Amino acid sequence: MAPPTARSLLASHAAVRAAASARRGRLAGDHHPPQVAALRRGDWVKLICGASFEDAADVRNLSLVYTLAGVDCIDCAADASVVGAVNEGIDVAASIVPAVQRPWVMVSVNDDCRDLHFRKAEFDPEDCPPDCSKPCEKVCPADAILLERVMIEEEHSQSDPSCGKLEGGVITERCYGCGRCLSVCPYDRIRAMSYVRDPAMTAELLKRNDVDAIEIHTTGKGTDMFNTLWSNLGESINNVKLIAVSLPDVGDSTVNLMNAIYTTMQSHLQGYNLWQLDGRPMSGDIGRGATRETVSFAVHLSSMSNRPPGFYQLAGGTNSYTIESLKKAGLFQSTTFPGAATSGVTDCQQAFIGGIAYGGYARKIVGRVLRKIPAQFGHARIEDHPDYLLEALQEALSLVGPVKGYPTLPSL
Repeated sequence: MAPPTARSLLASHAAVRAAASARRGRLAGDHHPPQVAALRRGDWVKLICGASFEDAADVRNLSLVYTLAGVDCIDCAADASVVGAVNEGIDVAASIVPAVQRPWVMVSVNDDCRDLHFRKAEFDPEDCPPDCSKPCEKVCPADAILLERVMIEEEHSQSDPSCGKLEGGVITERCYGCGRCLSVCPYDRIRAMSYVRDPAMTAELLKRNDVDAIEIHTTGKGTDMFNTLWSNLGESINNVKLIAVSLPDVGDSTVNLMNAIYTTMQSHLQGYNLWQLDGRPMSGDIGRGATRETVSFAVHLSSMSNRPPGFYQLAGGTNSYTIESLKKAGLFQSTTFPGAATSGVTDCQQAFIGGIAYGGYARKIVGRVLRKIPAQFGHARIEDHPDYLLEALQEALSLVGPVKGYPTLPSL
């Protein structure tokens, strides 16, 4: 638990969020959950912990910080221990600032093993030359590769790397499949191992009272595998408040694909539905250019009159430049778009782009604070280190605030 000084500062941030929300007003009536009201206004923010990221300690701390920052949803791997870590982080945030809004918890699954979000890097360090410069370790944004050089014989000089070998490798629970290590390995020893989440296990997760939403990733290669997964999830899908579908831009066939998927979902669609426009997967931490594809995806869909019902949200390449790019496109919290076709199913009082999901970039800016916690603390709880908690919150607010319309806050 944070000491009184830290708690009072955190509470002041909560008050700022509440005041900002009250000033903005609510286009939806009181009968809408606050998360849905945010989607209607266009200020929904989702934290993506990573569909394959299973480091429970990091997920817990990320969830705590971003709950305090005011996100509406936290998306995580469809794994019971990871879901538990998300909810623990949310609970701790609520114990620090009781008035904080509880975000929806979303689990991510896939219908096709070709989806880039559902893979892990793998290699045998014994296959690596002992004098390798370890570029894979340097390029990994998740600190998921750890290689240590050990000497085989004590009499050899420590300065001669050819006399040793490398030990370690990929930390599986931290790898989220970005693939950056694949291209930098000078010896082509790293493989990508893809997988599909077990629908039976997912169905059991959806029955829990601490899971609010599901996101189904589809590759845009057709609807057969989506239909199979949907059928396998069965009645469990009725337990969630929101069903999201994440898909790439596949050109002129995108809207037809979305409508076909929507037709399949209609049979069990009792809650809300959302389309996640996945522009450039797992690239938000790269730089300004990464956000162009997801904004272009949104611009493309805005011109289509036959797009299916539901909320629309950006992902894939989202970072601190995304809001600026959306504003330039005329799509930030806008119910109209000059030159765009009007959909017969769109509520004219509802923003076309309901919000933004932040993944790699969101994890990066808070993760660099988490990495500062001294190693001797092991799997540290960030609330036990109030200075770091406040610093991490400031980073999170720098990303969430521009979407939510929070006033600019002074440095902590």
